Amino acid sequence: QVQLVESGGGLVQPGGSVRLSCVGSGLTFSSYAMSWYRQAPGKERELVADISSIGGSTKYADSVKGRFTISRDNAKNTVYLQMNSLKPEDTAVYYCNARSWRILWGQGTQVTVSS
Repeated sequence: QVQLVESGGGLVQPGGSVRLSCVGSGLTFSSYAMSWYRQAPGKERELVADISSIGGSTKYADSVKGRFTISRDNAKNTVYLQMNSLKPEDTAVYYCNARSWRILWGQGTQVTVSS
């Protein structure tokens, strides 16, 4: 069974940090470029960060540059999103995405930034 499973979300105070993880199974993980997207209530899903299949190239949305870091460990079939200096506007459901010859989505994990 092919699946992506996110974890690590929760409630965090403004200025805090959290690390999201996404574990892939049933796929050749190292063949997939991986991304994190997010969707806030009433808004469209947006790309947050992207990393190439071997991790040599990354890109970020302007709103998270300098605060978020995407990384991957192909030996563990895992992609991470380290989120620092969190703001209330970062509140959203965060989704893991894998793309190669097909596109896969995880179920999402909620991140709420609030005092």
